[in-house]
Amino acid sequence: MTTVDTHVLDDKVQQMYRQVAEQPHGNYHFEMGRPLAQRLGYPAALLRAAPVEAVESFAGVGYFFDLANLQPGQRVLDLGSGSGMDTFVAAHLVAPSGRVLGVDFTQEQLDKARRLAAAAQLGAAVEFWQRRIEVLPAGDAEFDCVISNGVINLSADKKRVFTEVARVLRPGGYLAVADIVTERQLTDAIVSNADLWASCVGGAAREDAYRALIEMSGLEVREVRPNNYGFRSEQARGATSTYGVKSLSLLAVKP
Repeated sequence: MTTVDTHVLDDKVQQMYRQVAEQPHGNYHFEMGRPLAQRLGYPAALLRAAPVEAVESFAGVGYFFDLANLQPGQRVLDLGSGSGMDTFVAAHLVAPSGRVLGVDFTQEQLDKARRLAAAAQLGAAVEFWQRRIEVLPAGDAEFDCVISNGVINLSADKKRVFTEVARVLRPGGYLAVADIVTERQLTDAIVSNADLWASCVGGAAREDAYRALIEMSGLEVREVRPNNYGFRSEQARGATSTYGVKSLSLLAVKP
């Protein structure tokens, strides 16, 4: 099957999310910010725990913190942390002794997240690293929970992402994500289009294949539910209608 040019894809994704960091009130094909987070299910108390600028740049596709059920003292890894809203929410939930590491590969997102963490005086509780989600900056069994919001669909090597997630989770640890998947197989023309990948459509795996990749990594899927999420652009809405492109939240556990 035809696939995307990963070098072009990297450029497109970084361009898109550079704008999200620097121009959070711009016109995008997806919703952003506090109204989106509230509609997806984020409680007001959790949104107050994150810096206002991080909330403004939130571009997630679902809510999963109820599935994650984070506890004080836990170690959490946020894949594709962006400007850091979910990272800051997680830090609030695992305080005072927990630690959250956000990884992203867009410099402008990292710069913003680091600035906000420094202003909030979070110290060692929150850290942001520039890394790809396919090669995680952690040792084996180092984390209690891995979270991610609307990012794994952007990876051209999801199998490697989930293998890395399983590696860095301790036994009994868990993965809590929100992501974009499809009900029907996308065409080669869509899958090879880097613009559509950067728009969270071209890289969306079929739901059964997505779950299979998670389970192949050694994790057990425990819960899956749909999210109240929709795209703005006519092209993306057309894909939603034709291929069943949708958002789901998922919990998987490492035995």
